[in-house]
Amino acid sequence: FITHKQYSANMNAMIRQLPRLSAASNKLSRCAFASRSVHIEKKIEELGIELPAAPAPKANYNITCRVPDENTLYVSGHLPITADGTLITGALNPEGGGLTVEEGYDAARHCGLNIIATLKNHLGDLDKVEQVIKVFGIVNSSTDFKHQHLVMDGCSDVIMEVFDKPVGYHARSAIGVNTLPLDASVEVEAIVKIKS
Repeated sequence: FITHKQYSANMNAMIRQLPRLSAASNKLSRCAFASRSVHIEKKIEELGIELPAAPAPKANYNITCRVPDENTLYVSGHLPITADGTLITGALNPEGGGLTVEEGYDAARHCGLNIIATLKNHLGDLDKVEQVIKVFGIVNSSTDFKHQHLVMDGCSDVIMEVFDKPVGYHARSAIGVNTLPLDASVEVEAIVKIKS
């Protein structure tokens, strides 16, 4: 047993420790926050990549949808919007005066950057991406254009630049269509596994 006097002394000693404990806790919290995205976001900075603002849906749908208990994130189709908000438009049709493969590649790259921006916005931390499972690319192109796969390398390449193997190494499909919403040149959707 302890006396009332001893109990009071112990309580006063504990109370005096509270500011120090609180400071230590805040320091740990700051360290934890500082470690957020330290790897991927630092790599993006080192690569000189500028992420655009995370896009909003263009109609009545959610930009992402997470499957409960599976840690799978379905990412809606993203358009080639540049950092200044410009939408890259027009069909891939080099022979008919349309966009070239190189211009389509650049458009697909912007789709990839927008997907990465959405992941950052949704997860708060790009290090939470465990695996980019698949990307599906849709290329606005004429019927005689046969290089949709080369256009889609623009998206795949930037995902690999940012996440590297094995996280960024994904399955992929690329198809051509005769039009896309808002006359966008490319649209890309993705399936991503996120860490628990």
